[in-house]
Amino acid sequence: MPATPRRARNFGGSSQHQKLMMANLTASLIAAEAIETTEAKAKALRPIAEKLITKAKKAQDGNAVSVHRIRQIQGYLGDKEMTHKLVAEVAPRYLERNGGYLRILKLGPRQGDNAPMARIELV
Repeated sequence: MPATPRRARNFGGSSQHQKLMMANLTASLIAAEAIETTEAKAKALRPIAEKLITKAKKAQDGNAVSVHRIRQIQGYLGDKEMTHKLVAEVAPRYLERNGGYLRILKLGPRQGDNAPMARIELV
């Protein structure tokens, strides 16, 4: 018997809103190199950001495919400065590392609504 399909994390709003929210969180993470958000958003953000960093690492080659990868990153983030920072500053740090670019630290509940908070940062 096949396994029951699992629903992805749902943060309210439409799928376009969720995609833009993840893109904005990723851009903020690249800009500040660490952000505080809810645990659920941090756990959903990690695979997206790690895939973008891997794409930026592969864009370091300097061939025609690297331009395509940079444009894919730009298309997802929608922010030229953050794309440049990711490709020029962040990705070269991780050339020797095979994944695991982010760390999630649990902080405790938020004051207002008791939501579990976490800090996600570049390693």
